[in-house]
Parts: sequence; structure tokens; C-alpha cells
Amino acid sequence: MTSKPSTPGHALPEGLHADTLAVRVAIERSQYGENSEALYLTSGFVQPDSATSAARFASGEGYTYTRTSNPTVTMFEKRLAALEGTEAAIGAASGMGAILMMIMGLLKAGDHVVLSRSMFGSTLNLFGKEFAKFGVQTTFVSQTNVDEWRAAVQPNTRLLFAETPTNPLTELCDIAALADIAHQAGALLAVDNAFATPVLQRPASLGADLVMHSGTKYLDGQGRVMAGALCGSAELISGKFAPVMRTAGMVLSPFNAWVVLKGLETLSVRVKAHCQNALAVAQWLEAQPNVARVYYPGLPSHPQHALALRQMGGLGGGVVTFEVKGEGAEQLQRRAFHVIDSCSWLSIATNLGDTKTIVSHPATTSHGRLSEEQRLAAGMSQGVIRVAVGLEYPQDVMADLARGLDGCGALN
Repeated sequence: MTSKPSTPGHALPEGLHADTLAVRVAIERSQYGENSEALYLTSGFVQPDSATSAARFASGEGYTYTRTSNPTVTMFEKRLAALEGTEAAIGAASGMGAILMMIMGLLKAGDHVVLSRSMFGSTLNLFGKEFAKFGVQTTFVSQTNVDEWRAAVQPNTRLLFAETPTNPLTELCDIAALADIAHQAGALLAVDNAFATPVLQRPASLGADLVMHSGTKYLDGQGRVMAGALCGSAELISGKFAPVMRTAGMVLSPFNAWVVLKGLETLSVRVKAHCQNALAVAQWLEAQPNVARVYYPGLPSHPQHALALRQMGGLGGGVVTFEVKGEGAEQLQRRAFHVIDSCSWLSIATNLGDTKTIVSHPATTSHGRLSEEQRLAAGMSQGVIRVAVGLEYPQDVMADLARGLDGCGALN
């Protein structure tokens, strides 16, 4: 949970590019001089004497117990903070664990949150159902309408929270505008950056106070482990979230931290390749007669394409979502299922950010626990299909999707 970038053997000079930081930020090498960062698979650390043990447990400095801190986890936290341009970061067992840590560290009964209604389904349920039990109030607003965010702020508002782009409809929010609204109200702005990653956008540079990650996705990049993180000021990380993590135990395991740490080394090249492939698939989908609409920020047809050019470096990310043509929920779902089930080798799964292309039906998976009213309020019909485009040859991805698309219009 420290923030000063360093590399094994010596401190890094100022001004290094993010691609270099993604490979080099770590902690000092051990006495063995390893070049690849070490994996410390231990639950506890032997102390030299009782006084040192007592001092470390009291101060939190040094390593005592992996639920409190671990060198491998520290390396991941330092590297991610360097990429996001924040003072510090703290790992968590998953992205949802990171959000839980954020809520527990910042909010109490009677506090108010403004939340995009287009957020990930589990995030909506965590705020709207679980934490409502404990007196945390939430107002859900349009992802894209800044005026709704401003109007929703109350005297007891403590947090504004949005993901950009959203899952699965790839809606963007204007991070700088929301930061201004939050700070004028004395609140914090948190941004879920899992879809874009710091390769495409760095929310802290636009005024966000906290950046949340599901490391399970692009940070890992091969669908191997669960991980999450919060990035922000050293004061927030050490003062608000570290005590929650130590007490509640949503700790990131050293092995998972090591996997994601190594994933960060290739993050830039992978994300750019995902974007290139996704754009090709999105352009192809727009030309398909049985596709009603394509959602992808890299397309000029996306209503926030100009914002994507400015906020995401002109790239659209690796997720393409589209809606098949049809009428009524039953027909739309039948046609969407047909497209998905006709794929011969694309993965039908719920993750994203993998090297393998993943196809899913959000209305019955990631957003399946929401009511139909909630899904429609977020603009998501039963005909929506999400394609997390991987690193395969894009024309092969198109050909597999075409198997179902070519005939779905004939289904009643």
C-alpha cells in the first residue's frame, strides 16, 4: 500500500513512460537477485524479536500476516498505482470486493450515493439492495445526462460512482464534469476503470478521487484469477480502506496478485490489440442486416464518440455489444440465443478481457438478477449480445458470429 515507485535494485528515475512502469515498478529484489518478481506464498512472517513484532503490528509497517500485507501484493499495488497516476493502491479479492471495501470505508447509515443506473448488475444490487439494509441511500441516474447527476446531489451525498464505458452498453460518462459536481458538493467521485484500463484513460488525471478495478479482466488478461483494487490518495488508501481490508478480510491472495502483476507487463500491447480487433468486428456488425444496433465507442455512430476520442485516446476498448432485430422480449431472446448457440468455437462465458473472445447474453447472466424494469431502464433488451473481443484473427470471429446472424431473422 506504499506509493513510491521503485524497481528491484534501485529507484526509478522520474518521467518514465507508463509502458516502462508497467514492467519495472516493484519492490527491492531479495538476496537471490531474481529478475522476475518473487511470489511470496506464506500466510505469516517470522519476526526477529517480540519488540519488533509488537511495533509492526501496532504501526502496520513491515510484513506480519498476509491478511494485512504481503510483498507480492505490495508489488501489484505499487505497479497499478503507478499506471493510474495515483499515490497508492490497495488490492482486493475481486472487483466486487474492492467496491465493498470502498463502501465500508466511506459510508455509514444515512449517507447518500449517486450511482449510474447503467452500472454492472452486481454493483446495482450491492447498493440498491444489500447496503440499503444498513441505511445507505442511493439515487440511480442516467449515465450520460450530467444534469441528472447534478440534480440528484443531496446535502448528505458522500459519493458519486460510475463505470465508463459501462457493461454492456458501452455508455460513457464525462469524468471531469462528474468530478466537478462531486467536489462542489463535498463528495468523492469513484470511477470503475475495468473496461478502459489505464492504457485508455486515467480517471485520476480527470479529477476522480478513486479508481476501481476488477483485475479479473484486462489486468490479468487471460481469465486465470480473481482480483480487484482501489487506487487513490495515500490518505484514503491507508486511512479508510486498509483498516477495512485488515478487519473484514477481502484480501487479495499473493498468487492472484502475482498473476495480475505479470499481466500488467503486457497490458498496453494487449489492450491496443483488443481495440483494433473490436473495431473491425463492430464495423462488420453494423453492416449485418439482422443487427438492429451496435454499441461501441470507437464507431462514429456511437452517441458519445466525440467524448471517447477525447477521454479514451480515440480508442473504443475491447467490448462490442449489439442488438438483434426483433419484436417483443420472447422473440428477441430466442434470436439472441440462436446467434450465441450457433457459434462453433467462441466461448460462451461471463468474463471479459481474455485473450479468447467471449460471447454472452447480459439480460440472463451479468444482469439476470435485475428486474425487467431495471434492465429496460438501463436500455438493455433481451436481444442484446455482448462480445468481449479477444486476440484471435478478427475475421474468424466475424465468421463464427455470422453462423447464427445469417438465419436469426427467420425465427419467430
